[in-house]
Amino acid sequence: MLKPAMMLLAGAAALAATPLIAQEAASPAPAHADTTPQATQGIGPGARPVGAQWSRSPVIAPHGMAATAHPLATQIALDILKAGGSAVDAAIAANAALGLMEPTGNGIGGDLFAIVLDPKTGELVGLNGSGRSPSGQTLAQLKAKLPEGATNLPPVGPLPVTIPGTVDAWFEMHARYGKLPMEQVLAPAIRYAREGHPVAPVIAMYFERNLQSFERLQKSVPFDLANARATYFKDGRAPKPGAMFRNPDLGNTLETIAKGGRDAFYKGQLAKVMVDYLGRQGSAFTLKDFAAHKSTWVDVACVTYRKGYELCELPPNSQGFAALQMVNILKNVDLSQWERGSPQVLHYITEAKRLAFEDAARFYADPDFARTPAELLTDEYGKQRFALIDPARATPAFSPGALVAPKLEGEGDTTYMTVADSSGMMVSLIQSNYRGMGSGLVPDGLGFMFQDRGELYSLDPAHPNAYAPAKRPFQTIIPAFIKKDGKPWASFGLMGGGMQPQGHVQVLVNLVDYGMNLQEAGDAARLHHDGGRQPTDALAGTPADTAPVDMLGVLQVEPGIPAATVEALKAMGHKVEVESTGIPFGGYQIIARDPATGVYTGATEMRKDGQASGY
Repeated sequence: MLKPAMMLLAGAAALAATPLIAQEAASPAPAHADTTPQATQGIGPGARPVGAQWSRSPVIAPHGMAATAHPLATQIALDILKAGGSAVDAAIAANAALGLMEPTGNGIGGDLFAIVLDPKTGELVGLNGSGRSPSGQTLAQLKAKLPEGATNLPPVGPLPVTIPGTVDAWFEMHARYGKLPMEQVLAPAIRYAREGHPVAPVIAMYFERNLQSFERLQKSVPFDLANARATYFKDGRAPKPGAMFRNPDLGNTLETIAKGGRDAFYKGQLAKVMVDYLGRQGSAFTLKDFAAHKSTWVDVACVTYRKGYELCELPPNSQGFAALQMVNILKNVDLSQWERGSPQVLHYITEAKRLAFEDAARFYADPDFARTPAELLTDEYGKQRFALIDPARATPAFSPGALVAPKLEGEGDTTYMTVADSSGMMVSLIQSNYRGMGSGLVPDGLGFMFQDRGELYSLDPAHPNAYAPAKRPFQTIIPAFIKKDGKPWASFGLMGGGMQPQGHVQVLVNLVDYGMNLQEAGDAARLHHDGGRQPTDALAGTPADTAPVDMLGVLQVEPGIPAATVEALKAMGHKVEVESTGIPFGGYQIIARDPATGVYTGATEMRKDGQASGY
């Protein structure tokens, strides 16, 4: 039975009657907001015969399912499944379409991580499809290209670009689990690129935000925006909701990849175009760097929470272990003794996040260059970190764990999707260009933007995450799985920079401790903590005993968190902001499989344009 109905999410009518939340959420309306009188009447949700009044039913289907951030991408995935494709085929097809339809969150200029449930073995298999830095450029040479005194790489231009890993990851997954030829898999995205598709409302809002950001950054960090304007912002404007958007250049690029395979992208004419363009911008990449790129199959790590549930994540250079560390901390307290919207629950989740992210900032890096201490995932270490939490007060500053052996947490525009097929194969896939749409650089005539993932390197040579030649940077994007009674049960993710680990844990808490269904677990109001040490910081950081006040960070909550809880958290020492746009809180998709019947249940994110559907 749903426990938090009273406290977690009030209806819109109730919120309108809450002076505290109304006052604190009264920040300037975003440019996309409808501020007409009809949109501010305070009408609440209608009634539902079952479940929470603020949610809708999950989707249930017997044969196959897809949940993505765009309805057309979901339909493409289902079409591929119905044509005899595997879940991997359908995931690649949907991801290719999302790179066209949601370029504000992903594209073939970025990286990809995935977890696949192999139905033949019943095991989870992980794929790290992240790219590396130029092999011929040292840290000293990189620093020489930065302004004097710079402590971080810029978010735009050639310097934060790393090799795009997505295309190689597609072909790695396809070689192992694909059934249909890649020409058939990529055909829907190619067709939509040439014929056009109507822009979805949330994506249109992100288009506008990205255009404003690029124009602002260009004043301080000169970079080539001409190709991006021609591809995405024709006539100097962002596409509007419902406007037909075409990208024939991307269609041609995808067709070349479909016919020529991964080598067409990393060794052929496409690679020559990319390297020539990047070289003119000041990049150190060579054809050899592109040809040498490869994805890596990795082990999936799982930790037990309670009631037979385990959370499963990928290892560094991703931040997946941060979610596992949070779980190991939180399982030392029974959160269900309090209402889900209570200050106690939000306090413990926030403090667990802060502790885990201290370790992420200190230890997470490319495993080819630095070892992540195995102790981080032990129950004993989780108990030690939990003991640091004051149940009554927010600790001003935490430090990394004393183990032998990096600003990051932005909105981190990303897309997450999951697909399942009739054989029981499930794919948890996340793909991103990182901050915003990426670096702002679109190679000549290719129709996609390079990622700016290299912004996440540390410039401290002693740091495990320090920039080095041919090295993968710290990565925010993380797919996930949940096991139930020892067997893979649900494929899920929650996109959005530093929100991701804390979002994964909040969904798990909603499902396990509060009995929410899959849709309610995503619709429920979230918290987002931002602040503390970062993986880009110098290794020494700031000693905890002399840390500035901002080490506490900011705790953002959605308007559904009760006003009394907001007041109580402030009294406990948290810096709380009520954030009403939904933007910092990520985007969630999930599919779970009933082990007895094989029936799939799925849900999607109300904060995005997406859809979960099956057949």
